[in-house]
Amino acid sequence: MEFILVEKHVKPFVSLIRLNRPKELNALNLQLMQEIKGALLDLDEDENTRVIIITGNERAFAAGADIKQMAGKGAVDMLKIDQFTTWDTIKKTKKPIIAAVSGFCLGGGNELAMICDMIIASETAQFGQPEINIGVMPGAGGTQRLTRAVGKAKAMEMVLTGSFISAQVALALGLVNKVVPVELYLEEAFKLAAKLAEKSPIAIQMAKESVLKSFEMPLQEALFFERKNFYMLFATEDQKEGMAAFVEKRKADFKGK
Repeated sequence: MEFILVEKHVKPFVSLIRLNRPKELNALNLQLMQEIKGALLDLDEDENTRVIIITGNERAFAAGADIKQMAGKGAVDMLKIDQFTTWDTIKKTKKPIIAAVSGFCLGGGNELAMICDMIIASETAQFGQPEINIGVMPGAGGTQRLTRAVGKAKAMEMVLTGSFISAQVALALGLVNKVVPVELYLEEAFKLAAKLAEKSPIAIQMAKESVLKSFEMPLQEALFFERKNFYMLFATEDQKEGMAAFVEKRKADFKGK
């Protein structure tokens, strides 16, 4: 790995992916995205990882895509590169992903944060889709996930003007889960991850899958999908342990089985 740092099991059942192109404000080039994809595929199969955190540094989560890689390309070149298939793989990660964001979270950086399941932001975080300023538009979900998160009017303003919003505005709009002082944003992400890591990994996976389906299916179809996942969990040892622990008034010890 050249552009990311991976720390497995940095906390019990929690692993960390850190974007590591500080001079470029963690701009997302093709190699970096491939490395994220590879790390997520590995961590998704790691039995000792139940939650994944993706972060950058205090100055920038990621300030956008690497424009130098795209500036001279034509439409056919971009079709051949087909860079967004990498994003499709990231989206399919089964385990919950928390984005810990500080500083610039722009363009592809904002799209990467939004493809995660939850976002913890520092007070210095700025979110935006400024692609319009260089004659293009978001291409990795910025017009779709942002609209679903903050609504049509604000998404339209951000995408068409390229304007940024602060962490506090992002919180008010529902884009992020929590805003904390800059020195605490990664610690807060670990606290959230620890809460998830205590739960049944199978139940977490199926619950995440069901929430995501709510954006892709009509209501009745999504309700049927939810119901099926609910019933399937009764085939797990974790369900037996969880309900027994509740009845016996003790803490459950989930094994992911």
